[in-house]
Amino acid sequence: MNPPVAPESSSGTRLHASRTVRWLLWTAGTVSLVLGLIGVVLPGLPTTPFILLSAACYAKASPRLHRWLTHHRLLGPMVRDWEQHRNLTRRTKTVAQVSMVLMVGLSAWGLRERPVLLGVVLVAAVVGVWVVARIPTRPAPPGEG
Repeated sequence: MNPPVAPESSSGTRLHASRTVRWLLWTAGTVSLVLGLIGVVLPGLPTTPFILLSAACYAKASPRLHRWLTHHRLLGPMVRDWEQHRNLTRRTKTVAQVSMVLMVGLSAWGLRERPVLLGVVLVAAVVGVWVVARIPTRPAPPGEG
């Protein structure tokens, strides 16, 4: 007996063969999307990583939701850019890292009387800045310095 063959999604990736795994991916993608949307208005909660994670989950679980996300007026360009290049521009990385440092600075000021929480926030910030630094940087187009 042959194992089940997973259908192909519209993005060219194969949907996961297991219905249970597709359901778990759909759930993770939806939770990630909600967190990303909350991150738009809540300082300190990142938007981009959650949106990209939801796109990756939907690509393996739901072609309809993946297509919706990649064609969304506000979120689509970010997802399409990541799926096409798998890297970030220097400007995007700089904005992300500076935003993290500023928000952590504000949080650190508010937590200065709570050294354990301050330590957790500072460690998380270092990890966040390091993760963004490790993402490949897209070369600047010719003529841009």
